[in-house]
Amino acid sequence: MKRMLSAVVVLLAGVLVSAGAEAQTGMGGPEPKVVFHVDYPGVRRFSAELTSIYNMVHHYRNQLRDYDVRIVANSYGVRYFTDNPLKDTPFEAGKDLQERRENLRGRIKSLMDTYGVQVEICDITRNQLKLPKDAFYDGVKFVDSGVVEVARLQRQGFAYIKAE
Repeated sequence: MKRMLSAVVVLLAGVLVSAGAEAQTGMGGPEPKVVFHVDYPGVRRFSAELTSIYNMVHHYRNQLRDYDVRIVANSYGVRYFTDNPLKDTPFEAGKDLQERRENLRGRIKSLMDTYGVQVEICDITRNQLKLPKDAFYDGVKFVDSGVVEVARLQRQGFAYIKAE
């Protein structure tokens, strides 16, 4: 009887340690929800953020986990989701962006089409630039205000990430 009781205690201890490890690694609990905020001019910074997003969704896929990862773009961020050079605007695509446009477009489309990452564009910025919705990459969605959308998603439990 003592051996059986000892075996049960050891088994329960193992279950508790395992549950604690899941919680520490983020592998237990509800579906991860993350919003990446893009509103800056730096092309290298945006490229690094795309790499971070890819690493995250790739990790979750390898763990066979569902996830909800979104990119919300406003201000300078909208220029990464259109091929329009935005000439004579504050957000004009400079030489660095023009040179990297094709690569960035391919990475964005892969994240959207293969990994289910949602892209949401600020309609305030889009309207100020007088860009039609069809000037943006297929599959992007539009929100009334980018910063309001970021705040709304945070209230719904999304973690906020912005590349530095």
